[in-house]
Amino acid sequence: MTGAILSPANEAELVGIIRDLAHAKAPLRISGGGTRMKFGRPVQAATSLSTRNLTGITLYEPAEMVIGARAGTPIAEIEAALSEKGQMLAFEPPDWRMLLASSGEPTIGAVAAGNLSGSRRLWGGAARDSLIGVTFVNGAGEIIRSGGRVMKNVTGLDIVKLQAGAWGTLGVLSEVIFKVVPQPEASATLMLEGLDDHAAIQAMIAAVTSPFEITGAAHDPEAGKTWLRIEGLSFSVDYRADALAQRLAPFGALRRIDPQESAKLWPRIRDAAPLAEPRDQVLWRLSLKPSEAAKAIEAIRAERAARVLYDWGGSLVWLATPIPENAGAATIRRAAKAAGGHATLTRAPEAMRMQIPVFEPEAAPLAALGKRIKGAIDPAGLFNPSLMHPGA
Repeated sequence: MTGAILSPANEAELVGIIRDLAHAKAPLRISGGGTRMKFGRPVQAATSLSTRNLTGITLYEPAEMVIGARAGTPIAEIEAALSEKGQMLAFEPPDWRMLLASSGEPTIGAVAAGNLSGSRRLWGGAARDSLIGVTFVNGAGEIIRSGGRVMKNVTGLDIVKLQAGAWGTLGVLSEVIFKVVPQPEASATLMLEGLDDHAAIQAMIAAVTSPFEITGAAHDPEAGKTWLRIEGLSFSVDYRADALAQRLAPFGALRRIDPQESAKLWPRIRDAAPLAEPRDQVLWRLSLKPSEAAKAIEAIRAERAARVLYDWGGSLVWLATPIPENAGAATIRRAAKAAGGHATLTRAPEAMRMQIPVFEPEAAPLAALGKRIKGAIDPAGLFNPSLMHPGA
């Protein structure tokens, strides 16, 4: 991709750009702060558009627990504003700059477009579960607004949820609205040591299915450590931590780690930092049935070298593996499917991302439905063409 990089300063400029490109039938590479430009299939477009200048919080009503901002607003600005009022985004938005060796600032619109969620997804749901409103420009250069300040029942096509995870293929987001939640008063991280993958996942499942409201559950096989996070009111955290330790006694003694250590730990897990190096390995993101995750990794390791990090109680597995033999795509996707899940190629050289499907190949009926939706919103195929699937 070469050529101009456009960065409209307001929604009117954005509309004008899209209308001009629609008239010229010129495809467009869309980004936010540019931190995930190395993700997805390479987009063949002469023009790139960044929303980084569409900034500013447009709506914040702490009493209603809702915040809205222009798409290019940095996540850091959103989180700072929420923190002042003792609130936060429930889904703990991740930062992939370390993984992708990128720069720039993660933006709220890009998080919405990618449906990106951190370790707290286990408790707070995915980004799309908190996303309640979007404004975007479609392929005809029209401004479309969907959703609002409160959660509502939806009939027909749910445009808000469609935009979450579309990676900018269904229009250019100009504003997003999220519901928010209170920040916890206290937090505790409990650690088990020496468990193999099977035992660690069983311990995490036991914790997650307990009544103690676990907000993080992760396992690093190389470190030989399993972590469980409990948050809430101080007295409640202490009670639940003690009760959880008793429940998990068959797996070993739980140790409560230092709060400063805990504060550094969860961002590293959220961003898969333990697997960021070496850079010459590809990185896969597997969504699996937790009870089958260890078995799936065993099947992969029987055929190739792999380092892993388990998050979300085992339903998310980050996997680093060498490049040769198509990055193990066939092996990894076969194991993921057997475990009731799928795999996404998150980091790989550009040539490999062109050759190997980045996202799980779609079944024919689903691909046909996606094509119809894309045709209705972006008939000329302007937005991030083929970023997710060839020809889509």
